[in-house]
Amino acid sequence: MASSLDIAGINKRFGKGDKSVEVLRKIDIHVAPGEFLILVGPSGCGKSTLLNIIAGLDEPTEGEIRIGGKNVVGMPPRDRDIAMVFQSYALYPTLSVADNIGFALEMRKMPKPERQKRIDEVAAMLQISHLLDRRPSQLSGGQRQRVAMGRALARQPQLFLFDEPLSNLDAKLRVEMRAEIKRLHQASGITSVYVTHDQVEAMTLGSRIAVMKGGVVQQLGTPDEIYNRPANTYVATFIGSPTMNLLRGAVTGGQFGIQGAALNLAPPSPPQSGSNEVLLGVRPEHLVMQETAPWRGRVSVVEPTGPDTYVMVDTAAGSVTLRTDAQTRVQPGDAVGLAVEPANAHWFDAKSEDRLTG
Repeated sequence: MASSLDIAGINKRFGKGDKSVEVLRKIDIHVAPGEFLILVGPSGCGKSTLLNIIAGLDEPTEGEIRIGGKNVVGMPPRDRDIAMVFQSYALYPTLSVADNIGFALEMRKMPKPERQKRIDEVAAMLQISHLLDRRPSQLSGGQRQRVAMGRALARQPQLFLFDEPLSNLDAKLRVEMRAEIKRLHQASGITSVYVTHDQVEAMTLGSRIAVMKGGVVQQLGTPDEIYNRPANTYVATFIGSPTMNLLRGAVTGGQFGIQGAALNLAPPSPPQSGSNEVLLGVRPEHLVMQETAPWRGRVSVVEPTGPDTYVMVDTAAGSVTLRTDAQTRVQPGDAVGLAVEPANAHWFDAKSEDRLTG
C-alpha cells in the first residue's frame, strides 16, 4: 500500500556561523499516498539537497521528514524503505541484469524461488526479459536505466526517489523513458518524488509540481495550475517553452499602456505596491497577429518547427515571441499588428513580481 510523505518545516544550512549558507528555507509539502511529486528548478535551487534529505543521505538543520506518518530524520537510509534511481544508473558492473535487479532482495534474504519470480515479473514489466543474462557494459543507456528502475521496482518500497534519471539519455530516448516511468507509476501506485531541471518532464510526469528557486518553493500545484495561474514571474517564465512574454507598462484610465500603444486590457486588481505600473504576461500561443491591432511590430525571426512556427517580433515595448500554426507565411521584415485576448492575460505586480489576484 502506498505511503504518504510529509516534508515539514525543512531548513538546511551548510557551514557554521557567519560563513554558513542557507540552501533550503521552510519547505512544507504533503505528498498523498500514490502521488507523483516533481521538484523542478535550475541548478543550485536546492531540489537535489531536498531529495537527499528525504533519502537520508543528508540531514536537515531543522524540520521533519515523515514517511507513512513516521519521522525518519536520523534514521539510516536502509531503514527508510525507499528506493532511489540515480542519473548515473549505479549498476554493479560484474553482476548480470538479473542479479542487479535482485540484489536488494538477496540482501533481505528473500528465498531464491520467490526472488526469481519477482525478477521475472519486473523484467517483463520493463520489457527486458531478454537481457537478464547480460552485463551492464553490454547494454545501451536506455536499457541500463530500465535495469536501474527494475532494481528499485523489485523491492516494492514505500517511496520511490528519482534523481534526474533521464539526463544522460538522448532526446528520443528521454521521451520513451518518460512515458515508461509514467506507465510504471500508474501500474505500481507507489508514492514518488522526482527531481529534474527539465520543465517538459515536470509537466508531463507530475501529478503536482513544486517549482523551486534559491531554496524556496515558489509554487506548489498541479501542472494545469502552474501553467495557467503562475504565482509569480519566475514560475511564469520557467515553465513553458517558448517562455512567457513579459511586458512592462502602466494602467491609466482603465487601460494598460505600453511603449507605442494602449491595449484594451486592465489587471483584475491594483498593484500591491500602490503604483500603477504592472507587468503583463502572455504565453506565445495566446499572442496573435491581427492586422488592425494598434500594437505594432516588425518580424525579426521565423522558426518553423514542423507542427508550429515561432515568430519573433520587435516592438517598441520589446521583443516578443508568438507560437503560430505551420501555415504562417510571414517573413522577416514584415510589419504586423499584435493582439491579446483579456482571458489570456496574466498580471503581475511590477515591484514584487507576484501575481495580481482576481
